[in-house]
Amino acid sequence: MSATPFVFSVLILQLLFASQQCHRFLVAAADGRWQLLQKSIGVSAMHMQLLRNDRVVVFDRTDFGPSKLQLPNGKCRNDPSDTALKVDCTAHSVEYDVLTNTFRPLMVQTDVWCSSGAIMPNGNLVQTGGFNDGERRVRTFSPCSTCDWQETPNGLAAKRWYASNHILPDGRQIIVGGRRQFNYEFVPKTITANTFSLPFLSQTSERGVENNLYPFVFLNVDGNLFIFAINRAILLDYMKNKVVKTYPTIPVDDPRSYPSTGSAILLPLKNLEAAAIQAEVLVCGGAPKGSYAQAVRGKFIGALNTCVRIKITDPNPQWVMETMPLARVMGDMILLPNGNVLLINGAGSGTAGWELGRNPVLNPYKPDNKIGTRFETQNPTTVPRLYHSTTALLRDGRVLAFSPAYLDTKFNNIRPIITAPKSMSGIKYGTKLTVRVVITRKVAKNQVSVTMVAPAFNTHSFSMNQRLLVLGNDKVAALGKVTYDIDVTTPCSGNLAPSGFYLLFVVHQGIPSKGIWVKLQ
Repeated sequence: MSATPFVFSVLILQLLFASQQCHRFLVAAADGRWQLLQKSIGVSAMHMQLLRNDRVVVFDRTDFGPSKLQLPNGKCRNDPSDTALKVDCTAHSVEYDVLTNTFRPLMVQTDVWCSSGAIMPNGNLVQTGGFNDGERRVRTFSPCSTCDWQETPNGLAAKRWYASNHILPDGRQIIVGGRRQFNYEFVPKTITANTFSLPFLSQTSERGVENNLYPFVFLNVDGNLFIFAINRAILLDYMKNKVVKTYPTIPVDDPRSYPSTGSAILLPLKNLEAAAIQAEVLVCGGAPKGSYAQAVRGKFIGALNTCVRIKITDPNPQWVMETMPLARVMGDMILLPNGNVLLINGAGSGTAGWELGRNPVLNPYKPDNKIGTRFETQNPTTVPRLYHSTTALLRDGRVLAFSPAYLDTKFNNIRPIITAPKSMSGIKYGTKLTVRVVITRKVAKNQVSVTMVAPAFNTHSFSMNQRLLVLGNDKVAALGKVTYDIDVTTPCSGNLAPSGFYLLFVVHQGIPSKGIWVKLQ
């Protein structure tokens, strides 16, 4: 929140990346392993997005002085409005190539501090807002080997700092909230360039703390938006600017939004051809009420050790609370290709904000299975990852810097290998498609499934636009001893899966294949 030194946050990233190629394993065992990829990329990964060319775009704020990575060919950013350097010849963004474990510097032109974004249907990253001269900017990054950031001044109707974005069925992004912005708007702009009032955001703003920044936003299966802030939630018809449902308040009066930062996901959508499709939201961690004010004074209160979930499609939904193995604030929840959830990063006490977190939580875990046995603690890292840490699911099934247990070589004989197609574009809604795989061990046909995952924009413990659809299988046909064709039906509408690029995986007995990129339209 306040602009006190952030050296510790930067050092965390430097321990996870390296300027030279490096593949040293930190921990290797049955419950996942950590891998040192690069010691430093020169830039703190405050924001992160996987693109359809298997590159990850990373960017940080521009107003805290020079980074550790020079811009190429004598290039410099000239910004009279910058509060740190008017002329800056260092990069504040990089593109990381997953396949080659290399990176190249990029140039953002205005301050992207605590901004937001999402992948558009054409595969471009459209990113919005920030601080100072960046607060009304719209930026575009196209996935190509030589592309760089392009910026549109005054592309937003309102200043957006700590806002949340989501892709809509019509291909637009909605931008919700931000500091002192109790409204929403859309990009790209058409004839509607103004903002739309959202009183829910002013009602959930706590004096002096806010605690409703980066609200958790999810597209419901009926086309409306589920919006969560602090410990409350609504269902918004954004086209009519009307709240169509107000959900019960979480019984315990503790905040779970920034800076009392928990994490949230829309759980995998299943049974997609059913008459009524169920949608459920999971929120984990956060900080007790008053934690931010106490942390600023140097007292660090223990984080929340609970998760809450709610079936947002139920006629009379209720929050269900569960206890986690470890208390956590600033954690990140990632949907894995097999439908499990990985909770990673974070601290055991304090809140989000410069140096306001303490007691790093080094063990990731999976909040799955039945109540009482839902959490499975994974191997710890040796590197704390607190404020402004990020993560992303990659096409090979890794979570950047962490390999879940399903990637262990002992599962190779049941792991599907997709042989056809290599990628797919132009897939229509509600149509049949066939995926061919090789599986060397005898196949349990009732344990074969196809999943689709939308690549998320990750910042501040929230993966915007994260979505996993379980297509299941309509038919599994053997074409020989080890080759199989799997027939599936694509989602029937943009309410279930907005148009755009997805990672498609085949899962056998809980073990996923490497993904392929598909475009749904």
